[in-house]
Amino acid sequence: MKISARNVLKGKVKEVAKGAVNSEVIIEIAQGIEIVSIITNSSVESLALKKGSEVYAVIKASNVLVAAD
Repeated sequence: MKISARNVLKGKVKEVAKGAVNSEVIIEIAQGIEIVSIITNSSVESLALKKGSEVYAVIKASNVLVAAD
């Protein structure tokens, strides 16, 4: 796999919660550290995602927002 994104984090699928159209995919990238992604159900099926699958969280953004109280 070749990709231009700089932020690629390897992890394992911890949970896939399917909804009517989209699924919430929880990826554990280190013990106790998770990233959550919302993707279409058809993407879950085409990637054959299930608990324990090894995956990459690819983060591509032109900006990062920071907020504080």
